Amino acid sequence: MSADGNWKITIQSPMGAQEVEASITTSGDTFTGKTSGRMGDQTIEGKVAGDTLTWSSSISQPMPMTLEFTATVAGDAMTGNVKLGAFGNAPLSGVRA
Repeated sequence: MSADGNWKITIQSPMGAQEVEASITTSGDTFTGKTSGRMGDQTIEGKVAGDTLTWSSSISQPMPMTLEFTATVAGDAMTGNVKLGAFGNAPLSGVRA
C-alpha cells in the first residue's frame, strides 16, 4: 500500500499529544514531503522499505534536537515511533486525511 497522500499524525510526546499534518510523495525507495504543525512547517525526505517509512527532522522548540521517525503504513492507518533524542521514545499514530 502506498504512503502517498495527506496524513494527520499524532505524536504522544512527554509534553502531551502533538498534532502534525503531513503530505508524502514516494518515489521508489525514497519519499519527500512536508509537515505542518504547532512548531511550524518543514520539508522532509526519507527512505521507504516495503510499508515502512524512516526520516529525521530537526526542531528548535522547545529545545534543539533531532527527531528520528519510523512509521508503518497499513491501508489508511500509520503507526510507529519517534526517537526524541535523549528523551526516549514516543509512539505515533496517523490516519489518511
